[in-house]
Amino acid sequence: MARTTLAVNQLKANKLPYIIIFVDPCAGGITGSFAMLSDVSLAEPRSIVCFAGKSVIRATIKEELSPDFQTAEWVLKNGFIDRIVNRKDLSNEVGKLLEILLKKNSEVNSENSNETSELINKTREAS
Repeated sequence: MARTTLAVNQLKANKLPYIIIFVDPCAGGITGSFAMLSDVSLAEPRSIVCFAGKSVIRATIKEELSPDFQTAEWVLKNGFIDRIVNRKDLSNEVGKLLEILLKKNSEVNSENSNETSELINKTREAS
């Protein structure tokens, strides 16, 4: 984990974005460590994103948990991830994010500008 954290810090020092994509299931150390260093975090629909399992949490707090607890949708609603994206759309979504974050597209026509603005607004709303 230390080497991964150092690599993430090198990305940030070089002003390169660090994007995490949670797939089902993603639990434990990844969720509780270097995944949280990301600039943007995405998850596939209905994927499980957690640190400890649902039964461990239930036993610890001694309360019943909602049926959607620890799903990507619940995690998004609670501000832990930025966006939910279907696997078939991930390549396009990551491309758009990189375009925005790297500011590569300096001559954006009005149609792309509106699309980019919508993406930024959705990402902000999800945060």
